[in-house]
Amino acid sequence: MKAAENSILLLSILFVFTAAADESTNMEPYPAARDGFDRMVFRVPPAEDESARKVEIIVGKTLPVDCNQTSFGGELERRVAEGWGYPYFVIEKIGGPMSTRMACPPEAEKSDEFVSVGGDGFLQRYNSKLPVVVYVPEGFEVRYRIWAAQEAIGRSAAE
Repeated sequence: MKAAENSILLLSILFVFTAAADESTNMEPYPAARDGFDRMVFRVPPAEDESARKVEIIVGKTLPVDCNQTSFGGELERRVAEGWGYPYFVIEKIGGPMSTRMACPPEAEKSDEFVSVGGDGFLQRYNSKLPVVVYVPEGFEVRYRIWAAQEAIGRSAAE
C-alpha cells in the first residue's frame, strides 16, 4: 500500500510540474491578433537573479536607408490578459519613418538596415516563466536585448 501511495504522489507531482511547464507555452491567455496586426512571441532564458535584469523590446523593420539617421516613432503599451493577469504589449500606431536631412556623399549607396521604433515603454521586467507577447502592425518585427545590472552599486555624496 505504501508503494502505491508513493507512486500516486509521484504522478501527482509530475502532473503539477508538467502542467506548470505547459502553461508557459500556452497562448490561450493572450488575445488573437486583430486585423492588420501580428502577434510576435519570444521567451527569455532563466537567470539566477531575474530582478537584476530587464528585457528591451525592439520593434522595427528593415528598410533601404542612406547616410542619415532613420527611425520610427511609437509607444509600447503594457496590457494584462483578462482573467489571467499575464502581461502583453501592444504598439498601436507607428509614425514615420523619419530621418535627419543631411546631404549624403554622391557615392554613398543605400543599404538595407533594421530601423527601430523609438519611444516609451520598450524596457520591461524580465520574467523567464512567461512568454513575451507583443502585438505589432503587420510588416514590423520584434527583436530583443537583455540588460543586466552590475553587482557594484554606486553611492552618491551630498554637495
